[in-house]
Amino acid sequence: MSQAQEKDTRQQVARAIKAVENKKGEDVVILELDQASGAFTDYFIVCSGTNPRQIQAIADEVEKELAPAGLRPNSKEGYNQAEWVLLDYVDFVVHIFSERARKFYDLERLWKSAHRLKPADLAKKRAAKIAPKKAAKRPPKKTAFVRSAKTRSKSRAKIKTGARSKPWARAQAKKRRRKSR
Repeated sequence: MSQAQEKDTRQQVARAIKAVENKKGEDVVILELDQASGAFTDYFIVCSGTNPRQIQAIADEVEKELAPAGLRPNSKEGYNQAEWVLLDYVDFVVHIFSERARKFYDLERLWKSAHRLKPADLAKKRAAKIAPKKAAKRPPKKTAFVRSAKTRSKSRAKIKTGARSKPWARAQAKKRRRKSR
């Protein structure tokens, strides 16, 4: 996705959030999904309504707010039942839950790898994500040969790194013991 398209998507998400807030949607959360995690969209907007009429009103307001920009939901699910209304705009999905359904499905936990954003964060450029992260250089761990406490033979030596012994080092030591027999 180009930066211009990404900026447009962020603006559309901001408009949808404005519509949710106009109808008093509660616990609004924006999840920015990572494409590497198998996500099918860029953003989730998750909010709650207190009763079925409010949930439907929030969904109607989001559609009304985005219609002037020529956006219509690709899919609209659960509107009549009003427990969990889903508006799929391809680049972002709006989830409007009843309080009970939100606790039950717990999308925030299911998509815990997603970045949580605030509405103010949408205006900012994602410079931190675009710029490559510099890896913090750590000093190399010192590896030392340590003799086993049971015997002092070199064949039973184990390689230890810090306080933990490596399983592969134990396996190699075991192979050496078998060969020496």
